[in-house]
Amino acid sequence: MEIGLSSAVFYPNIKTEDSIKLISDLGFTCAEVFLNSPFEYENDFIKKLTYIKESCGLKINSVHSFSSSFEPYLFDAYKRRRRDMLKFFEMVCKAGSSLGASCYTFHGMRNGPTDFISKDLIHDVYNNLTYIAGENDIKLAQENVSWCMSSNLEYLQDLKDNCRYPLYFTLDIKQAYRAGVNPLEYLNIMDKDLINFHINDRNDIYSCLLPGDGDVDFQSIFSKIKSLNYKGNAIMEVYSNNYTSYEDIKKSKRYLEKFV
Repeated sequence: MEIGLSSAVFYPNIKTEDSIKLISDLGFTCAEVFLNSPFEYENDFIKKLTYIKESCGLKINSVHSFSSSFEPYLFDAYKRRRRDMLKFFEMVCKAGSSLGASCYTFHGMRNGPTDFISKDLIHDVYNNLTYIAGENDIKLAQENVSWCMSSNLEYLQDLKDNCRYPLYFTLDIKQAYRAGVNPLEYLNIMDKDLINFHINDRNDIYSCLLPGDGDVDFQSIFSKIKSLNYKGNAIMEVYSNNYTSYEDIKKSKRYLEKFV
């Protein structure tokens, strides 16, 4: 397991293509790339990112899309809208595969009314998504997100029980606490299908902090993850207002290294 960094930590101050070298310069050898606009899903842009990451010797662990623009509508009751959104989904799968990522960090459905959406439709959509991901040599990694259906433990268990093709998971610590759920409860469901890990800290005042700046019991979480024979990395993902200098990020990386 390596400590990696998400390019999201520089949003919106640093362009995605410039974040690749910066992550490497900060001493990280792996990263999650957050694609911040549909333009960044396109083949020419991905070729540019691939050239940069290879020049830096940086491994791309995972990709994350500008998800709010299309992922919720993959589950829309209107079939034509679902079909159109699949075009973006497949572009992100292809982008991730081209970058050498092992997985696509996926938010999915928002919390909210589901009057026109049945469980059968949800299962059908996930069967389609996981199939498309597999066809593009990338794994769909459902993230627990506090403002999405994936914050619900029963929802995640239902997906796991009913997906026809392999479904994987991303654990995000801050999103677990925002949902009022102990991260270990998510790990009990994700189990050996955990493939990606977003690591961050929090306390009673702030819901997202750099690891080491809050009171999360990382020892318990890492012990549980290791017991699952987890083979992935720990990707630091915070917001640009959670640090004042790049030295803060490097200090947090050093703090985490004692757990891995």
